[in-house]
Amino acid sequence: MLRTALFNTTRCAACPALLARQAARPSRQVFARYESSKANDALKAARKAKDKLQKDWQGPVLTYEQVKPKTLSPSADAYLIDVREPDEVMQGSIPSSVNLPLSVLANSLHLTPQAFKAQHGFEKPGKQQEVVFYCRSGMRSASACDIARRNGYVNILNYEGSWLEWTSREGGSKGSTA
Repeated sequence: MLRTALFNTTRCAACPALLARQAARPSRQVFARYESSKANDALKAARKAKDKLQKDWQGPVLTYEQVKPKTLSPSADAYLIDVREPDEVMQGSIPSSVNLPLSVLANSLHLTPQAFKAQHGFEKPGKQQEVVFYCRSGMRSASACDIARRNGYVNILNYEGSWLEWTSREGGSKGSTA
């Protein structure tokens, strides 16, 4: 009994000091919440920065008048890439263009030059080369520009009028057939 009384007395006397020490250091829960909050803040900041980069960038847009000369005198330094699917390309394509469907574009840009040529039948564009994308109406070509930009291509252009404008301006002709 004496032992219990002594223990209770010691414990009670130590209580204020023990409580002060516990209050001075954060509990593991508080520390974990702090760390989690810090990580969330960093993640939010990174997302904002990424959104700002994406929002501020708009790829240069070409008109029919700017694309037409490229089809009359193609250059090895520039590509005109049709990002429509092969069944759409069978209806016709702009002269001197090559087909690289949007559905495979991102993966294809990661291929080695040899694998790219074997898969698509033309040389892989260089990151500094001029690349003009077009599709049916300009939506997929804008996406293709964004994908190319994210993969390090710097000289990318969007023919926003795309196939619909081309056929209307060319008097309904189908261009070259693929």
